[in-house]
Amino acid sequence: MALSRRISGGRTLIVRGTFFLLACVGTGRAADVPPDQAAAIRRVDEAVLMRVNRIAGYTVTERYSVFHGDDGTHPVAEMTVKTTYRRETGKSYQILSQSGSALVRKLGLDPLLENERIINLPGNVEHSWIMSTNYDMTLKPGTQILDGHMCLVFEIHPRRKAPNLVTGTLWVDAKDYTIAKLDGVASKAPSVFASVTHMTRQYAYVEGFSMATHARAESSTFLYGRTVVTIDYTGYQIEVKP
Repeated sequence: MALSRRISGGRTLIVRGTFFLLACVGTGRAADVPPDQAAAIRRVDEAVLMRVNRIAGYTVTERYSVFHGDDGTHPVAEMTVKTTYRRETGKSYQILSQSGSALVRKLGLDPLLENERIINLPGNVEHSWIMSTNYDMTLKPGTQILDGHMCLVFEIHPRRKAPNLVTGTLWVDAKDYTIAKLDGVASKAPSVFASVTHMTRQYAYVEGFSMATHARAESSTFLYGRTVVTIDYTGYQIEVKP
């Protein structure tokens, strides 16, 4: 099925803030804008659970790029992996290619993949879903147009502090309440060496589901300065539960 575009979404220990945050989130399909905040939040929850319950698994190609300083053109390290997700087991990875600094890959990208694997294990992954069990949500007045789609906008605050939970802004499609974009900062630094990490994740419809298409995380440290990690997601193959 063709994509209906609705894009919303290193080095050593110091970049773990950037690497660790690029890891979570969810979505489904419905109708009109609800009249109040409680109804809107309920519809977001329903959309997240609809996606979770319908997707049995998927594969996707993920390209990771790491940039340092002001150079946003020439990555110091890259890695392309085939990611396989199964609801009953979580995520697994097959490295397709890698280049650049072996140190950045070993101490940055390899731990990132391991962190994502752990976060997406059954029993863990539900703690990262963007829904009211994990977040306090405040509906902002009015709507915003995002890449041609009418969206509701929420301020979100995690109910607990964790490196993979974000304080910031959430955009959801006003028609079906699927996630369109997430932007914010990690509610907790993953180590004393990492600064606050700012992240953005964009989404698009793929085979009827809202899936991540691009993610970006940025942090800076006293020793290593500014680090940016990007992830581009392509080639989704989604298996739907019968």
